[in-house]
Amino acid sequence: MRVFITGATGFIGSAIVQELLAAGHRVVGLARSDAAARALAAAGAEVHRGDIEDLDGLRRAAAASDGVIHNGFIHDFTRYKEACEIDRRAIEALGAELVGSDRPLVVTSGTALVAPGRLATEDDAPGVDSSVMPRVATEEAAAALVARGARVSLVRLPVVHGKGDHGFVPMLIALAREKGVSAYVGDGRNRWNAAHRLDAARLFKLALEKAPAGARLHAVAEEAIAFREIAEVIGRRLDLPVVARSAEDAASHFGWFVNFARLDFPASSKLTQERFGWRPVQPSLIADLESESYFES
Repeated sequence: MRVFITGATGFIGSAIVQELLAAGHRVVGLARSDAAARALAAAGAEVHRGDIEDLDGLRRAAAASDGVIHNGFIHDFTRYKEACEIDRRAIEALGAELVGSDRPLVVTSGTALVAPGRLATEDDAPGVDSSVMPRVATEEAAAALVARGARVSLVRLPVVHGKGDHGFVPMLIALAREKGVSAYVGDGRNRWNAAHRLDAARLFKLALEKAPAGARLHAVAEEAIAFREIAEVIGRRLDLPVVARSAEDAASHFGWFVNFARLDFPASSKLTQERFGWRPVQPSLIADLESESYFES
């Protein structure tokens, strides 16, 4: 299968590229820079120059492909709502070329969108629309394409970890170093779900190959990790105090990250594992935090 992938040189996307190539697929990756193009070529993939705001380019790439994985996103929280709408338009452009065919489009979403405060399952749709939670635009765009006859599936990601991570966990480590303490909010019992990047990459391949229109897959290896447990490991590894911050004081400590620090979003992958035969086998988040890779500096 000739597969076009956005976000192809990112933390998760680069692992997806390797997973697809190992399975015998021909991969074309979106590259917005010379460095990204070189990385894709070195990995054994073909290069399509452009970015996720180049809608004509996305349409051309999708039209020339047997399947598409959309893993790109603008991770700029200073213009979060705009980034979510850019994502919506990119999905619409990619999917427009696939409507009426059996060629798959796999779209990346997140488990945090679904059911905060209770265990989210694959059968759950987001409880609010994008006017309340901008990131829901992704799932709205996917659902609209399914209604038009496109074979679109969603892979919902948890906190994804592994060597080369530059997401939430490294942000917490950097914040602890800056503040001199590793903190959690309240009693720290709010729960994150997690998966290793290599396990997540394997699920994208399975979704591409097997998922029917409208399927939702959860790349969740660990359903519920107490945020306090993460903070405690970071504190121990950095030899820093571990402290609780009240709801009132949390914003001054965590800054813009405060909403993520107090998120309670456990999620299950039971149905994904039953329906697609996916089994996470890589190290857990806490095991990864016990390795040196997160604390090299």
